[in-house]
Amino acid sequence: MFLDELSPIMQGLVQQPVAFLGGFCAGVLRLNLEEDPIKSWLDQQIGGVSPSPTETQNGQNPKAKGPQTISID
Repeated sequence: MFLDELSPIMQGLVQQPVAFLGGFCAGVLRLNLEEDPIKSWLDQQIGGVSPSPTETQNGQNPKAKGPQTISID
C-alpha cells in the first residue's frame, strides 16, 4: 500500500532525473520559480517565454495599477 503511493515519485525520478532533482532541490530550498536567475534559466530550457499567471488573467496588464480611464461615445 505504501509502495503504491511512492510509485509516481519513482516514475518521475526514473523518466526525467534532472528535472525531478531540480524541482526537488527548488522545493527544499524554497526557491521562487518566478524570480531570476531561475526564471531565465527555465525560459532557456523550454525555448521560450511563458506568460506569468497575472498576465493571462482576464487579459489585463499586471504593470498597470490603479484605476483606468475609458471613453464612451
